[in-house]
Amino acid sequence: MYFRLLILLFAYSTYAQIPSYYSSIDFSQSNSDIKNQLASLITATHVEDFPYTSNNTDTWDILKLSDEVLSSPVDVYLVYGSDDSNSIIVDDYTRAKSLSCHQSGCSGLWNREHVFARSLANPPLVTDVEGSGTDVHNLKPCDGDMNSIRSNRVFEDSFGVASITQNGSWFPGDEWKGDVARIVMYMYLRYNNQCLPNTIANSNNTYNVDMPDIFLQWNVEDPVSPLEIQRNNIIASFQGNRNPFIDNPYLASLIWGGPIAQDTWNTFSTVDNFFSNITIVPTFADDSISVSNADNLILYYYIYNISGRLVQLDSLENKVIDISNLSDGIYILAIHKNHKRKVFKFYKK
Repeated sequence: MYFRLLILLFAYSTYAQIPSYYSSIDFSQSNSDIKNQLASLITATHVEDFPYTSNNTDTWDILKLSDEVLSSPVDVYLVYGSDDSNSIIVDDYTRAKSLSCHQSGCSGLWNREHVFARSLANPPLVTDVEGSGTDVHNLKPCDGDMNSIRSNRVFEDSFGVASITQNGSWFPGDEWKGDVARIVMYMYLRYNNQCLPNTIANSNNTYNVDMPDIFLQWNVEDPVSPLEIQRNNIIASFQGNRNPFIDNPYLASLIWGGPIAQDTWNTFSTVDNFFSNITIVPTFADDSISVSNADNLILYYYIYNISGRLVQLDSLENKVIDISNLSDGIYILAIHKNHKRKVFKFYKK
């Protein structure tokens, strides 16, 4: 996990070109302008809708391809699932494609989960006509009973496997929380006020009034998986449009702020020359860290623990960071100015 975190925060030395799909986007604009440009792009390139159920190509057919198990083409991954080795069926991680449920009563079978719950959209997502309710970017194969347990519960932070939280909300599981966050972000851009993120989360809005904290945090804590990349490519081959936050999770940081996600294009978050005079002391610290800032820049800092979870953030005004409340261990300190950042490692003793 530690090396995964280091890769997440330090792998920016190689330049990667922005994909041609995004060539029309001016990323030098404001966060709201970037959001609106991306929304227009994924709407304009959404050139085909598919029926929920049909004798022709429908959402079932696409999901059997998009969520196909990477090593087993006869199976699909089940969202919120975690374990194929125990005798409990409801938490299965994968299931045969042939075991899809086309009737009422789906125990032992899989059906289609709307990650952004249908009833929580305004107006609700419908499946009898092609449109927002049949957008495959929002659909995932899911155990039938697991789907019923989640129902239309809003998302809330927790840890471990999928479960109902103490508040009666839904935690999708550490395996799936990043997938959920990036789907919710897509649905907000694609369908705007119909799919507001605040209506589907039990969370604060520390970073942005439009985007709940948990989705920005989950986007960082659970990086994009090979399955998500596969889904994005296959769904785009049918619908025409892509999920930008799978292509580059950093776009969420660019638009809504909060914890800094991985910049998979290695384009926006490179360290600039104005960070050259910034250092920290000590790297083995008791209660505080001093930050040299000879140029008196307006800075912000984020501290992540060894698991990649954001544990502290604030503006850096007095050049001293209080870490007295942190437990002993290794941490990553990321210091930011606008969309640039410099990263340090320190040990709290």
